[in-house]
Amino acid sequence: MPRFVGRDVPLARLTDTLDHPPAVVLVEGEAGIGKTRLVTEWLDAHPGRRTLLTACPPFRQPHTLGPIVDAVRRATGSVRSLRLSDLAGVLRPLFPEWAEHLPPAPEPLEDLTAARHRLFRAWLELLGALNVDTLIVEDAHWADEATLEFLLFLTARHPPAGPSLVVTYRPEDVPAGSLLPRLSSRQGSGPARAALTLEPLDVAGTAGLVSSMFGDGHISEAFAEFLHQHTEGVPLAVEESVRLLRHRGDVVRRGDGEWARRSLAELQVPAMIRDSVLERSQRLGPEARRILDAAAVLGEPVDEALLSTVAGLDGQDTADAFEEVISLRLLTEGDRHRLAFRHALTARAVYDALVPTRRRHLHLRAGRALESARPLPVARLARHFREANAVPEWIRYTEAAVDLAVEALDVTPAVAALNDLLTEAGLEAAVDLAERGRLGARLATLAIRREQIDQRHRTVIATLRGILDGGGIDVRHEAEIRYGLGRLLVRVRAADEGRAELERAADQLVHEPGARASIMAYLAWPLTSTWPARRHRMWLHRATMILPMVREQHHVIELVGMLAAARLFLGDEQGWAVAATLSTEGTTARERREIAGARSNIGAAAIVWGDYAEARRQLDLGREVSLTEEQGWPLMLILGMRVELDLISGAWPGLREKAGALAEADDPDGPINLDVARVLGALRALDGDLDGGEAILRRALDHATANDQFTASIALAAEVGRVRLARRDPAGAIEVTDGPMRRLEAKGVWVWGTEIGPVRAQALAAAGEPAELARLVAAFTDGLDGCPAPAPRAALAACQAFLSETSGEFALAAAGFERAVTAFGALPRPLDSLLAREGAGRCLIAAGDPGRGLAVLGEVFRDLTELGARADADRVAGRLRRDGVEVPRPWRGGRRGYGDQLSPREREVVRLVVAGHTNRQIAAALSRSPKTVSSQLNSAMRKLGVTSRTALAVAVVQSESGLTD
Repeated sequence: MPRFVGRDVPLARLTDTLDHPPAVVLVEGEAGIGKTRLVTEWLDAHPGRRTLLTACPPFRQPHTLGPIVDAVRRATGSVRSLRLSDLAGVLRPLFPEWAEHLPPAPEPLEDLTAARHRLFRAWLELLGALNVDTLIVEDAHWADEATLEFLLFLTARHPPAGPSLVVTYRPEDVPAGSLLPRLSSRQGSGPARAALTLEPLDVAGTAGLVSSMFGDGHISEAFAEFLHQHTEGVPLAVEESVRLLRHRGDVVRRGDGEWARRSLAELQVPAMIRDSVLERSQRLGPEARRILDAAAVLGEPVDEALLSTVAGLDGQDTADAFEEVISLRLLTEGDRHRLAFRHALTARAVYDALVPTRRRHLHLRAGRALESARPLPVARLARHFREANAVPEWIRYTEAAVDLAVEALDVTPAVAALNDLLTEAGLEAAVDLAERGRLGARLATLAIRREQIDQRHRTVIATLRGILDGGGIDVRHEAEIRYGLGRLLVRVRAADEGRAELERAADQLVHEPGARASIMAYLAWPLTSTWPARRHRMWLHRATMILPMVREQHHVIELVGMLAAARLFLGDEQGWAVAATLSTEGTTARERREIAGARSNIGAAAIVWGDYAEARRQLDLGREVSLTEEQGWPLMLILGMRVELDLISGAWPGLREKAGALAEADDPDGPINLDVARVLGALRALDGDLDGGEAILRRALDHATANDQFTASIALAAEVGRVRLARRDPAGAIEVTDGPMRRLEAKGVWVWGTEIGPVRAQALAAAGEPAELARLVAAFTDGLDGCPAPAPRAALAACQAFLSETSGEFALAAAGFERAVTAFGALPRPLDSLLAREGAGRCLIAAGDPGRGLAVLGEVFRDLTELGARADADRVAGRLRRDGVEVPRPWRGGRRGYGDQLSPREREVVRLVVAGHTNRQIAAALSRSPKTVSSQLNSAMRKLGVTSRTALAVAVVQSESGLTD
């Protein structure tokens, strides 16, 4: 083997990083650059490490977690002796041959995020039981999505746990939308990290590599420069080119012992590795060439028996043929005596050179040979029968691979495989319409389970449309396809077109009342469309009528929750009566998931109405179920609404830290938690940082607008409008609230006007636009006719007061603001109440009662200061000073310390520790990161002079340490 040259620095970095486990090392570089050799050199230097090594094969549709599964199978023949918890039962679909030695499979979780998290925890446990300290994944550009998600799971754990990770990949072959770039984008206090980029060798490195292939003989400078020029210093290209030159006899040794080319003018060294491989392979005998062809078709390391079968060889000639291909270094022997090409490029060169008819024949032989393997390699079988154009077998094994992927909660390869199947040229002639309709319906059903929005959605949309346009499929499958197509169109922001498909599906799905009612409830949902309220109400009525026909309890729970919330979001008081019928307990995981989702929706509606006690009750019930069932969704949604509710209702102590912990816990590359962003931006602006606050709010508003999240855009536009009013920029406030306000008016759902109404009214008043303000108040008044929701009615009172003030009716305006003060205070919304009180004081002064007006403003200043609304307090103080009133300057120091006493945040943590909760459970309960909880717990233990959780509990019980304050 050639000497390892030119890689001392990356090898040292790899070694140093892995010496601080658990570490993450990413090694990137083009094909043939030496990534595998770098890893091999490290392995050879660390024989004591317990390493799991795997490579991702270049399959068209990779098998879910296939590389990790194969590596574990190679590492151990059985899990009988491993100490595994019940959690390991989720691994059964991936290791059917070990089923009898694995715990029973747990009850399925409908929430894909929670189920995938549980699966990854089981994988981590299995790796721990195998004592794996380093996981090496090569060719990760070919990894399936589930494998990449697992690698992200390993790198994102806080505190770091599990094996170190080494990942090699070719950046030029990373597909669009791949999760792989997130591995390198992860930042923060995670494991030790290094990102290594292997560059081509320079001329000196090229000479050193070639020299090692000639017994360390001296290489002429011209020869080294020539090789470097034509191979660009890529080590594999250098090796292959030199081997070709040697076999041709085009390299000679001069009398002075220097190796050189025979002729500078006549020799043409191939620029592509393919030419080198093909020329060497042509020197093989016919049997050896058949083995090489079979290896190229199989495309992965295999044993001699399978290679012989696919090649159609037996007897002594076979042994000689194997020796021949190995001696020419076209195939190499790896672990468990399996043979493979040294590099993927070599295999591709041989594969591409095959005559198409021979290639199809070899794929068919490979498929037939693999049908006897156990466990059945369905993804590989689907690939081989596809390439062999054996349609029935291709369909059968594709569906089997889809089943496995779905069992492993990896919908992406399942969708891709079915889509490829349905778009294959010539498939229509081989598959009848009923089968095509069935496959299309399955594709539609699976596609809507994919959470990530990318080009695959548009590809599937085109496929489903093609099936529908072709006609001839039965009504049931057509309805299921239209349902999936409609949901996908809505996701890619073709909402009107998508809802049209859903309307047609709702009328066709007469055989499925549960699915039909779900579609109708979805169409009744008013939060994500441009439809007017009356159209939503029509579908709400139809869904309500069909609800008694639904038998499945999980569907009933889902529908009751959606219909109750939809009524409330439409301003219909009857929604509360519907909500009261919602089941409080579920007997299955799916029922409990639906209960959690329903509680979150009703809680959100309660916030809109202004019933904050009910909102907290519903959200707490949903959070409890989500925590019990490990539901990633809707837990983060619920926690986001809870901090938003704290902002609205004035529960500000510790709110910035709570919201910050939620933001920290969120996926940095995932969608923005708009509720959390609103809280963080608003608090920053309230504290006086108008630029910083607006930047956060504006980014969130742009995201909400781009993703058609209408209700969020209303609240965020209102917050940005507040900031611009604080800058005395009413025109800017009008501009930012204009779009959301127009949509609200067109939709006719004024129950959502609480946030945006007063801000826009104040902006119109400040800009001197009384006619537009009068129109706003009239529309708001008409829109709330018959709707007793207290929050929007309080907002309407404030808008009416601004109109009176603009009209010069200051006494009437002061009385109107006082009505708003009372209404906001009853909710409670203390900030809005104080701002209305400020309006009352301002109008009293304008009405000729300065003494009373200034007294009111003084009280407002005091209360705003106590609340923590620094920017608003400063504005009121400025008005008071201009009118000759002395106002004390508030303390602007840093956060007040607690000395050796526990802070309120520390007391919360200690209470839960005493109750027996773990740090992770405490973090979830308090909406903080585990790292924050650990820091607060350590601080509390230091203050109480204890060194263990047990001692902490004893100290608290004995002295209570102020916990009952």
